[in-house]
Amino acid sequence: MRLAVLSGKGGTGKTTVSTSLAKVIANSQYADCDVEEPNGAIFLKPDLMKMDDVLVLVPKVDQSACTGCGACARICQFSAIAVVKKKVLIFPELCHHCGACVLVCEPGALTEVERSIGTIEASADNAFIQGRLAIGEPSGLAIIDAIKKRLDPNRPAILDCPPGAGCSVVKSLEGADYALLVTEPTPFGLHDLAIAWSLVQRMEIPAGLVLNKSGSGNEPVYAFCREHQLPVLMEIPYSRSIATAYAAGLLPVDTDPVWIRRFTDLYDRIGREVAK
Repeated sequence: MRLAVLSGKGGTGKTTVSTSLAKVIANSQYADCDVEEPNGAIFLKPDLMKMDDVLVLVPKVDQSACTGCGACARICQFSAIAVVKKKVLIFPELCHHCGACVLVCEPGALTEVERSIGTIEASADNAFIQGRLAIGEPSGLAIIDAIKKRLDPNRPAILDCPPGAGCSVVKSLEGADYALLVTEPTPFGLHDLAIAWSLVQRMEIPAGLVLNKSGSGNEPVYAFCREHQLPVLMEIPYSRSIATAYAAGLLPVDTDPVWIRRFTDLYDRIGREVAK
């Protein structure tokens, strides 16, 4: 089963949930798809043995063959190419690697060259995989793609999605069997829960909720879940002891065996839902 864990806003406990699941599920793979700021390694403490560059194709112009017609600039939807006084200027950081510019270049003045946008790091057995977007790069979609290609379809996979609900989250969710939403009982948490819920509904991925920092302000979240028939699968209480352990790099499953059982039961329940 491929389980994607997402939250909308950051800081709700998404990584707490995903890394806890990775610790209690036998033979699982944990994939940190938050390539702008991966932090699962803080809690899982993997021995990273493999590192590979993630390469993408970007255009390169042969000015001697270029006629300055501007077709490449017109087809580019991301302003990665400009034509000034019939001279082609390329901004590789803006390129989304679609190759359209090369296809429309009738003189054949454009070719594609490889360019590194970041790295993938993994443990020897691929139980832990993370991507890291290079500083200054605008898009990590190719890195998320590369992470997912390393997932073994015969092993349980936990995908720790980026925050938000943009392209990187959509890329992480593609192919997931189940989406586990994580929220907190705050106005911002509820606002972004609604966005994340809308996304997984649009992608037709079955979903459930973990309510983190559960306490006296839960009712608006409960009301949302009742309205949208979103099952609340687990609650993690607002707890000083959990927060103190977390600040020291320890998860609930590291400090209390009760949480090992709860996270195991959570995964088993999701598995039953997926099998229906």
